[in-house]
Amino acid sequence: MAEPAHSSADEDGQEPDAESTADSASGRKGKQKKKAPLWREILVLLGTALVLTVLIQTFLARVYVIPSASMEQTLHGCTAPCFGDRVLVDKLVYDFTDIEPGEVVVFRGPPAWTANDFQSPRSDNPIVRIFQSGLSLVGLAPPDERDFVKRVIAVGGQTVECCDEQHRLKVDGKPLDEPYIYWQPGSSPSDHDPFEPVKVPEGQLWVMGDNRTNSTDSRRQGGGGVNGTVPESDVIGKARAIVLPPSRWGGIGDHNAQAVALDAPAWQSGIPAGAGLVAAWPVVFLGRKLRKRLTRASQAGSVR
Repeated sequence: MAEPAHSSADEDGQEPDAESTADSASGRKGKQKKKAPLWREILVLLGTALVLTVLIQTFLARVYVIPSASMEQTLHGCTAPCFGDRVLVDKLVYDFTDIEPGEVVVFRGPPAWTANDFQSPRSDNPIVRIFQSGLSLVGLAPPDERDFVKRVIAVGGQTVECCDEQHRLKVDGKPLDEPYIYWQPGSSPSDHDPFEPVKVPEGQLWVMGDNRTNSTDSRRQGGGGVNGTVPESDVIGKARAIVLPPSRWGGIGDHNAQAVALDAPAWQSGIPAGAGLVAAWPVVFLGRKLRKRLTRASQAGSVR
C-alpha cells in the first residue's frame, strides 16, 4: 500500500501552530516599531543641547561678541575681514563678591547711555532676524541688545578726575597705573579728555575703555559726570576669557590700577618684626612651663 503523504512538521514531529507563527511575526514587527528613528533621536539631542545652552547662558555664563574697538588691544573688536573676539562672561561671580576696580565687565546700557559703540546689523526678514538672534545667543553674531564692555575705573564713594601733570587719571587724588591703555597711532596720553572731579555715587561705577581715544564711556555718555556712571545692578557679569579666535585664547586681565606698589614708611616696615616679637614671648613662656612640668614628672617617676 502506498504510504500516506506527510505534511511539513517541526523537529518534534508536530504540526506548526499557524496562530503562534503569526503572533511571533507580529511581535517582531511591534518591537521594530518601538525603536525611534535616527532623525527623531537627533532632534531630541539637539533640543536638549539647545535648552541646556539657553539655561547655562541665562544663569551661569555667556559668550559675547566684541563688535567695537573701544577695548583694543585687550579685546579685539575689528569687523570683517577681521574676526572680533568672543569672550566668556561669568554671570555668577558678583552674586558672591563685590565689583572691583580694574575688572572688565559687560553691562546693559543705562537710559543715559544713548550713544552706542556699534550698530548691530539686523535683517528686515523676520525669519533671518530669528536666526541672527539665535547666533547672538551663542556668541556667533553681534548682540541686538544695548550691551557694553568696559573696564571699571572707580566704584561708589570714590572720586575720579583727569588728569595729573603726566596725563594720568586720578582716583581719590592718586594717579592710576594703567598698563592696559592702548593709544592709537597718532595719539598719546596728552589726548586724554580732561574732566572735573566726579564723585561716583554709591552703587554706581565709573567705567572706561582701554582704547582711550576711541571709547564712548562714562566721560561722554549722558553728558559725562554722574550721568555717565553705571548702576551695579546693570552689570551682567565679568569677562573671564577670550574663547575665539583660537589664536587669542587666554584670560582677561583685571589689573587694579589703584593698587600701586609704594614703599611703606620706616615705622610701618617695623610692624612685622614687632608683631613677631610680641607673639614669640608667650610661646617661650609656655615652653618653659611645659619643660618644668615634664622634668618634675620624670623625677617623680624615677623615685617610684
